[in-house]
Amino acid sequence: MVRVPRLGMGVVPDANPRLFTHTPISSRPSDARWLAPTPKHTCRSRAAGVAGAHAWPPQPGAPASEPLGMLRPADARRGRSRETRSRRAAAGPRCPAPAPPLQGPAPSRPPAAAGSGRSSSTATWVRLERLMKVFVTRRIPPEGRAALAQAADCEVEQWDSDEPIPSKELERGVAGAHGLLCLLSDRVDKKVLDAAGANLKVISTLSVGVDHLALDEIKKRGIRVGYTPDVLTDATAELAVSLLLTTCRRLPEAIGEVKNGGWTSWKPLWMCGYGLTQSTVGIVGLGRIGQAIARRLKPFGVQRFLYTGRQPKPQEAAEFQAEFVSASQLAAESDFVVVSCALTPATKGLCNKDFFQKMKGTAVFVNISRGDVVNQDDLYQALASGQIAAAGLDVTTPEPLPTDHPLLSLKNCVILPHIGSATYKTRNTMSLLAANNLLAGLRGEPMPSELKL
Repeated sequence: MVRVPRLGMGVVPDANPRLFTHTPISSRPSDARWLAPTPKHTCRSRAAGVAGAHAWPPQPGAPASEPLGMLRPADARRGRSRETRSRRAAAGPRCPAPAPPLQGPAPSRPPAAAGSGRSSSTATWVRLERLMKVFVTRRIPPEGRAALAQAADCEVEQWDSDEPIPSKELERGVAGAHGLLCLLSDRVDKKVLDAAGANLKVISTLSVGVDHLALDEIKKRGIRVGYTPDVLTDATAELAVSLLLTTCRRLPEAIGEVKNGGWTSWKPLWMCGYGLTQSTVGIVGLGRIGQAIARRLKPFGVQRFLYTGRQPKPQEAAEFQAEFVSASQLAAESDFVVVSCALTPATKGLCNKDFFQKMKGTAVFVNISRGDVVNQDDLYQALASGQIAAAGLDVTTPEPLPTDHPLLSLKNCVILPHIGSATYKTRNTMSLLAANNLLAGLRGEPMPSELKL
């Protein structure tokens, strides 16, 4: 686990940088206060410019009477004899005493004295306050990471790996956190929420799906949730169309034949697949991604679109003249079935033995939603027996799929490692949105994309 440095950490303008260092949050005063340094031009000692500077913690040897957070100009007394110090002490201070700490907002800069010929004070006001702890469960793309680093009111800790964080480390890292930025592979359940404690106010997930979050428990605790819809719609729709074409035109098989010497000559029916022209495409879930898929498939000459879901969407369907039908009718009449619905109790296991038995023997099945929407054992039987022609999956259960899984032994099953949103632009945009959701929630502001619980 690493602590992400904030931009500008430990830098205070108009002060000697040697005297200001970043201090761990545990050693700072627990209350917030304004510390007022003495203006530079009021001090005539050799240490002018640093005599009144304030920082935490106090320097060794500072008298107990000094205000909390005072730095003593240690080199101001160097080189003086005891006699000189006694004489000057008797004559009174040559430099005004620094102002005590002030409560409340920083006052405005004092105006220059009339006729003094001096410019107004260049004193710097520094607010020391308790930071909010943020825990990030994985390395995230640079735009989101930069947004968190610029947040002066947050202390960010991150699981420094591209691999998922173990559950024990997640519980340890989230302890005492005010905000959690997680991924869809992180199971945020009651145990994790208990480990976080009462401080946790915001969970921001770098995903559009939220089935990895214990939403009922989160709602009960009054925790806000941010997610990343819309920004990955186009990338996921492009991947869905790519996967459909790859599967129906048998591209992995064809590439394999080129590499293993199976390509001997041109043959009339060798490596033939199925085309989209004049076909019927059935979409399970005509949401943002489902519509984007239909929009991209339409120019291929698709003759008819069907869709199913919780309820008809006549306005959205009008663009494609899509018909709202039952899941059974969609399975029976479609040449291509594309699953793009959310995972809910109603959709879990929706595509099962009964669903596949209704499909055409020449039909191609594609799933880019969630693995649990499909009964994979039933899908294997349908593919192995020739009940359906082929399947393309970007999501599975579990993820990653074990290398000895039966589906991986089939030539007519194309499986990708959940890369629907995997473009550089999309992932960076997702990370920035997730970071902004988190920061807005911590500050009590409206989130750019908040899940309404």
